[in-house]
Amino acid sequence: MSTTRLMIMGLVSYLQPVHGYDIRKELTSWNVESWANVQPGSIYHALRRMTEEGLLEAVDTEQVDGRPARTRYRLTKAGEVEYQAMLRRYWWEYQEPVDPFLAAFAFLPSLSRSEAAGALRARARLLESWVATYRDSGDEWTAGKPAHVGWQFELTMVRAEAEARWCHDVATRVEAGEGMQFNEAAGTDGEHGAEAWRKAIREQFGEPTDEDDE
Repeated sequence: MSTTRLMIMGLVSYLQPVHGYDIRKELTSWNVESWANVQPGSIYHALRRMTEEGLLEAVDTEQVDGRPARTRYRLTKAGEVEYQAMLRRYWWEYQEPVDPFLAAFAFLPSLSRSEAAGALRARARLLESWVATYRDSGDEWTAGKPAHVGWQFELTMVRAEAEARWCHDVATRVEAGEGMQFNEAAGTDGEHGAEAWRKAIREQFGEPTDEDDE
């Protein structure tokens, strides 16, 4: 929700007074759902919520040719303060991105070595394909847009290239026998070493209490 607020307040600060329809269309054209986790369907709700909280205010409402009435918004003084604070917080702080792949990777041992290595190399190929597409079409995508839009694409591309190299590297390690797969450890120490794992959890965190069992 905080990212959605930042995107909306930032766009309102540029375009105010501006219709909610224009905000939604512009943010959708930026593909914000893919890189900022801003869902187009949440934008109108966020506009209403921020208006209720005093961060935005409705300037006027227009209705043209029998179409639904559209409200124009602008930042309030409180909204401008909130926007500037949030903008600088995201500039100066680092937050790790939430990536479902990392949740799946935490259980890499559940896959066989061949499947894990194959999946990693397939992911690398997908990333390399995206980078190649950007290199071929980047100028077209950023044509007529501010320079920093192109720089943002470059950041995404550099990250994708680094992850692709990492995927190939880890796949090579898995194929070489590094690490542990559950199917290889079965029967040696309980089911895939679960006994030792449970023991390590208890040693680190202690025995469960009644509160933990709730």
